[in-house]
Amino acid sequence: MNLDQPGTTRPVRRAGLVDQVAELFRAEVVTGRWGVGERIPTEPELVAAFGVGRNTVREALQSLVHAGLLRREQGRGTYVISDSELAAPLGRQLAGGSRQHYLELRQVLDSAAAQLAARHRTADDIIRMRALREQREASWAHDDADARARADVELHAAVVAASHNPLYVELYSSMTGVFAQHMRDGDGDGEREHPAHELHRELVEAVAAGDGERAVAAVAGIFAPFAGA
Repeated sequence: MNLDQPGTTRPVRRAGLVDQVAELFRAEVVTGRWGVGERIPTEPELVAAFGVGRNTVREALQSLVHAGLLRREQGRGTYVISDSELAAPLGRQLAGGSRQHYLELRQVLDSAAAQLAARHRTADDIIRMRALREQREASWAHDDADARARADVELHAAVVAASHNPLYVELYSSMTGVFAQHMRDGDGDGEREHPAHELHRELVEAVAAGDGERAVAAVAGIFAPFAGA
């Protein structure tokens, strides 16, 4: 995190001060200067960097907490939990669905993304997907459900990113937290025993080859063991 980035310390008018400061903080999150999972600067640091009062900083941060971008942790600080304001409302909706509903939704989203990615992927996308595929496989060597879920979702998110459809990327990224949670919850009911490494290799190579039908078939194979879950 770097508060010295251009634009982060521009003067703020007094009218609507909290809203203006909240927008500045939101920009830090959306641009990735405050990355997801990172602890943001302390309130005194923000007061000094943005030139506003502590109460203003506190209220502005709280508005981003309500928006689902930040989370306060007692005694630890404030952390970025999402870079999309879609995540909170969608997360609440998805959290109320059954595992079967979740799997059906993910298969539809991943299938469409695979087909688009096969059409629009770049050389850099292929390099990233292959690297994340290797990381996903390596994660199964350790008894860490969080790491396995995170590695799996990161690979599938990279396929979505290779679609180069910003609306699709935004929609999918707003759901990845719930997707990872469902994976962690289901880790003990067969997911670890059927990691589908070969099918994920096939997915990545089909996208790399520009073969949308193969890519969609690989996605179907990945989700087949969970049909009726």
